[in-house]
Amino acid sequence: MVEPTPAPQSPAVDSPSAPPDPRAALSLRGLWKRFGEKTAVAGIDLDVPAGSFYGLVGPNGAGKTTTLSMATGLLRPDHGTAHVHGTDLWADPVAGKARLGVLPDGVRLFDRLTGAQLITYAGLLRGMDRDTVAERTTDLLAALDLTADADTFVVDYSAGMTKKIALATALIHAPRTLVLDEPFEAVDPVSAANIRDILADYVRSGGTVVVSSHVMDLVQRMCDHVAVVAGGHLLAAGTIDEVRGGASLEDRFVELVGGRQSTEGLAWLRSS
Repeated sequence: MVEPTPAPQSPAVDSPSAPPDPRAALSLRGLWKRFGEKTAVAGIDLDVPAGSFYGLVGPNGAGKTTTLSMATGLLRPDHGTAHVHGTDLWADPVAGKARLGVLPDGVRLFDRLTGAQLITYAGLLRGMDRDTVAERTTDLLAALDLTADADTFVVDYSAGMTKKIALATALIHAPRTLVLDEPFEAVDPVSAANIRDILADYVRSGGTVVVSSHVMDLVQRMCDHVAVVAGGHLLAAGTIDEVRGGASLEDRFVELVGGRQSTEGLAWLRSS
């Protein structure tokens, strides 16, 4: 992959000098993160409108996971701020995180608990009463087609089942905003369709979803807003139609990111 250079800012990308938007579900300003000599995120500014279904796309190593980790309180930025519904996440992490449900990429779970126990544990950690936790646990297990495996240890779950039970722990407290890093990875098509329905209903009821994905067609069909990230920079952001500019999202993504390789050297793969 050719290392992309920062693109000129467009009207869809916020000015670095703009103050955080208190109306936004997430308002990121000047986020930077370095790991040794590598700059993973280089000054990202982004507003996620409340009530939107927002997609974050980019190639491997683009900085998506690092950005979402800083936006949700999992990783402290070197510079910059993250506001959740007007609350400075790093100045008041308890209030900020109370408004968030988070599904990190590669999440590590307490897998010696059963599925039902894990959801219950997540609800109790949020300070919810036991009756409400029990009711919502039953509802989530049914909605995610995990009722039959409620008493199975999570360590014995498949990769797709593990992803679904982790999503349930992010939903148990009915957060105002969900931030999901690759939520459909390893999930079968039927379960993925059920999850999309749950998330669409959640957005229609006033919630906000931020989802990262490598699947452009999925983002184009599911989301109403999208941001393209590469090399730690925000290359474009806005509604799906604004960003794709009349092309498919995949074609626009390749145009922005670059790096498409020639296959001329693989002539030996062609049938004789």
